[in-house]
Amino acid sequence: MKVVAAYLLAVLGGSTCPSADDIKDILGSVGAEADDDKIELLLSQVKGKDITELIAAGREKLASVPSGGSAGVPMAAVAAGGGGGAAAPAAAEPKKEEKVEEKEESDDDMGFSLFD
Repeated sequence: MKVVAAYLLAVLGGSTCPSADDIKDILGSVGAEADDDKIELLLSQVKGKDITELIAAGREKLASVPSGGSAGVPMAAVAAGGGGGAAAPAAAEPKKEEKVEEKEESDDDMGFSLFD
């Protein structure tokens, strides 16, 4: 993940095709170790591809992954709605309040305390 983050930082910095040395420099600047195998794997997979297309493809893949957040709204429907901030929120089910009884301290320690 840190290799991907370093790659994205290099792209944000203006490099359209970051090299392994660029990624190593970014990782080294924050004290992270650079794994040459992971860097080469990433660079081979993104070679010749546009970063905006890669991000769009990743968003499509993540849309089908259940996130566990809202049980009533499918992620694909949210992604298909567009990026507009004026979209009406879906009706959420009211959360049921669970009563949690606090247990009083008992004499399970037989009268001895850790700090006696």
